[in-house]
Amino acid sequence: MAWIYLSIAIVFEIGFALGTNATKGFTRLWPSIFTLLSAAGGIFTLSLALKTLDVGVGYTIWTGIGSIGTVILGALIYKEKITPAKLVSFAAIIGGVVLLKLAAGL
Repeated sequence: MAWIYLSIAIVFEIGFALGTNATKGFTRLWPSIFTLLSAAGGIFTLSLALKTLDVGVGYTIWTGIGSIGTVILGALIYKEKITPAKLVSFAAIIGGVVLLKLAAGL
């Protein structure tokens, strides 16, 4: 169940990051509400996942996969560029997540 909670937390994390951009400095009401709810949902579901997972593993996966999702969706929604350096960084994050899972025996 911890991995399901962590997956939900990652979705909230991506929503939070993308929503923050849409708030225009928290001057737009509905994107601001969405962003605050996403932040709260992400922290709540992350806390449920961390009841079982080690904080180092859970938090790193949450931020790492959340970052990758944010960059990919940022490219699709906000037309941000994905450069070769970003692709190498994605590979490093994914490699780190795999190694963390192996090290934790998950």
